[in-house]
Amino acid sequence: MEAAPRRITTGITLMAYPIDHQKIQRVRDLMRRDDLSALVVRAPDNILYLTNYWCMKGYDIAVFPVEGDPVLIVIEPQLKDARRNAWTRDIRTFKSYDERDPRPPTARSMDLCLEVLREKDLLERVGVELSQSSQICDRMVGEPTVYTQDYFDSFKKACKKVSDGAALLVEVRMIKTDQEIERMRLANELATLGMDYARQNIVPGKMKESDVAAMIEGHIHARGIGYQAKVEMARAFTLVWSGPGIATFTATGDRPIQRNEPTLVELWVCADGYWTDLTKNLCPEAPTPEYSRLLDMLLETMFEAADYARDGASLAELDRMIRRSIARGGYPGQPSHPVAHGVGARAHEPPFAHQAGGGTIRKGMVLAIEPGCYWEGGGGLRVEDNFLITEGTSEKLCSFPDDFRI
Repeated sequence: MEAAPRRITTGITLMAYPIDHQKIQRVRDLMRRDDLSALVVRAPDNILYLTNYWCMKGYDIAVFPVEGDPVLIVIEPQLKDARRNAWTRDIRTFKSYDERDPRPPTARSMDLCLEVLREKDLLERVGVELSQSSQICDRMVGEPTVYTQDYFDSFKKACKKVSDGAALLVEVRMIKTDQEIERMRLANELATLGMDYARQNIVPGKMKESDVAAMIEGHIHARGIGYQAKVEMARAFTLVWSGPGIATFTATGDRPIQRNEPTLVELWVCADGYWTDLTKNLCPEAPTPEYSRLLDMLLETMFEAADYARDGASLAELDRMIRRSIARGGYPGQPSHPVAHGVGARAHEPPFAHQAGGGTIRKGMVLAIEPGCYWEGGGGLRVEDNFLITEGTSEKLCSFPDDFRI
């Protein structure tokens, strides 16, 4: 694998990310441990992780051998993008539409994948994503492409042994490399830009939840593309609720923005395939005393949890301590959603903290910590930030304040 060339786009020179050798070595060490001759991945986040290429349509495949150069298989129209971004120099193309072949393009990418495995004598022990539970969207975002039974059957017919490579990828992806952390910092900076813009322009009464959502998403998209000559594609995804509209994961509505009650923004930002998962709040004027008391309790809970979340700490205890703190604050049994999970090449990825589970927090993880409480009939609050785990106190990655009274 050679370093990708410097990327040139109209009017903007973008920094090419060099090959993340730290990441590649970790993956190959685990492949040798699991006796795999190759990994084959189709989930956009796993392709991104192994090749630095974020695909447009989800038809693409990466063949990653334990030794030698990986192969990236892409649709013909994406060849320039792949050459500009991918770490691997061996890029094979297939037609998205073939006048002689009525099958979907995924069938042609699979044919080419098997051809590569045969050519490189990698059919002995292949790991594929048998238990991939979720995946990020591709760059087109609106229509994820998913697997069919034929895809998995093709490996069973052609390969001597097929193993589940998803567990290996989960294990290695939980610990971020220096480059990944740098890229997640960029996504968090874009989140701050979007929230700052909304804080300066929000108008209670005249604006709706959907207006605030559009304002944040549009600003991040507009400012993020070309940001610091380091970001090629930036997108934001929000859920916005104001005052009595605040609930657990319902759609953004047309409710008016409240003056003395928070407007909660569930905010995912993606910068070239690396994500944030944040919950930030806006309040045009001083919040009611009830909201101020709830905010104090949730901030104390989140920062106590962040201080606990150090290398070697228990994931199960992290979940328990957050829920104990919320119960002491007068809200036993809340929240109804998970309170801590990993973030990286997906907005929600392992590890997941659960009181009935296991697992250990390790240096290099990035955890979203998100205590929340919701009132019967509407209203409530959640705070959430992303924390990089170190040997000492964890580092908050988003500079936008969690205390919206500031």
